[in-house]
Amino acid sequence: MSERSTSPAHNPERIVLVGYGPVAARFVEGLLPLVRRGAATLTVVGTENTDAYNRVLIAEHAVGNADRDSLQITDTFAAREAGVHLHLGMTVTAILRSRCAVSLSDGTLLTYDRLVLATGARANIPTLDGIIRVRRDRQMPAADAAALDASGATLPRGVTVLRNLDDAQRVLAAVTAGKRIVVLGAGVLGMEIALAAASAGAQSCVVYHGEIPMNRNLDRGGGTVLAQSARRAGVTMVNHSRAESLLFHQDDDGVDRFDALICADGKQIHGDLLLLSCGIGARTELAQLAGLPVSTGILVDSNLQSWSDPRIYAIGDCAHVAPVRRAGESTALPTGGPSGLIGPGWRQADWLARRFSNEVLGTGEVHALIGAAAAVVMLKAEGVEVVSVGNTAADPWDHGADEHAAACDAALLNVAQWADPEHGRYVKMVTRAGILEGFVCVGMPRSAAELTLLFERGSELPADRSVLLRYDGPDYEPSVGGAFDPGATVCWCNGVTAGAIAESAEVGNTSVACIGAATRAGTGCGGCKVRIGEVLERFATSGATS
Repeated sequence: MSERSTSPAHNPERIVLVGYGPVAARFVEGLLPLVRRGAATLTVVGTENTDAYNRVLIAEHAVGNADRDSLQITDTFAAREAGVHLHLGMTVTAILRSRCAVSLSDGTLLTYDRLVLATGARANIPTLDGIIRVRRDRQMPAADAAALDASGATLPRGVTVLRNLDDAQRVLAAVTAGKRIVVLGAGVLGMEIALAAASAGAQSCVVYHGEIPMNRNLDRGGGTVLAQSARRAGVTMVNHSRAESLLFHQDDDGVDRFDALICADGKQIHGDLLLLSCGIGARTELAQLAGLPVSTGILVDSNLQSWSDPRIYAIGDCAHVAPVRRAGESTALPTGGPSGLIGPGWRQADWLARRFSNEVLGTGEVHALIGAAAAVVMLKAEGVEVVSVGNTAADPWDHGADEHAAACDAALLNVAQWADPEHGRYVKMVTRAGILEGFVCVGMPRSAAELTLLFERGSELPADRSVLLRYDGPDYEPSVGGAFDPGATVCWCNGVTAGAIAESAEVGNTSVACIGAATRAGTGCGGCKVRIGEVLERFATSGATS
């Protein structure tokens, strides 16, 4: 039991949560039983003046494929009814650790027994002539929510990022009008928005410095096939292009508006809207100004507690989980960092809510938070399916001429590849002693599902890897132990299995939307919705023939 635990009848635990994004909303839901019974008070401070929504699906909203209601992920009314105090449209301007309090932009002072930081991340702004960058580590947080990101250095007209609803409205206006959108950056989000915009009727162009798109997740073969598939879908792909500056023209009111992106080799790439998709960075300024250790995120231990203050916790995109550095140990920055994915953040929120509840009520210990497994990265785009997980960097020709040494080393990495660029298909499987350590799948969703299951279970691949290609063939019939096995994970964001979906279907949840409402499957990144539909179809077929 926590040494700060008190009798809930006389002195409820005061919990303050900074942030009201999807991870914070999940934490709120987990604490509602504790709040309802009066054992704790929960106060939430959110910078946006709106209910929490799923930022992961913001690209779909920005092209008109998802309305605002479909982004809803929490019941704010239920939270208020339970007694949660919500301060929306406000920012925390300082953490006063000596007083166990935070000050708000309206002058309110909130005291806490436990402070949870779920401040998330903001879009990275690249160094470009024509855009003023902000050094937030030298500035106090602004009192206004919008100024917290801009700090007086707003983006030029015609330039945007894609992190919130206002950003999405700017993109949607360009898409609806059939404008030309230039996306700088070819990561997952950049590719998703470019493909979605092209599908919705806009002109889209992706500019990136490297040779291939999604180079953090894909190898050269997979990235090349993805680029070809994107071009077929109507997206202009401009690689080997280092952006240096912006060219402007003046609107009728005399204000400069984006006209073209200028690259180091002199190329001018014209467009109506420049979308910066250059990664994200954790919002750490509040923690840093309060003297808390930070690296690529707010440094917390395996209990999600700050390295230097046991009353302060961090979850989600702002949390960098790393072992506490002891006296005399290396001063090098900790490795790793925030995952940037919704699934790990939700698991942290669920675990921390359980821990708080158990400690406050004295109902026993909570199992240790399981470290993040290798992330399953999915590109969500109509007709262009990409899945990548684990170690994908190995090359099949790395062994060189020493074939005898390779044959004698059973633990050596082995790589199997298959490519059909003409039809946008590519598979790469990396194994060690026959066990799958990572794979890339482009344009082969069924093979990706089977390989994901094999990776999850640590199963040995068949000696003849080519048999795995049959899953995307016309005569494919899933096996009992395959991707439709009850234990196979379908939704990685929420850890929902095929068996759980089938059980939910048995009680009447026979659509993807109903499954999402009942199990949360498909409510994260949305990349598993096709798989959910396949499981439901298989359930319906087996039910009809049983």
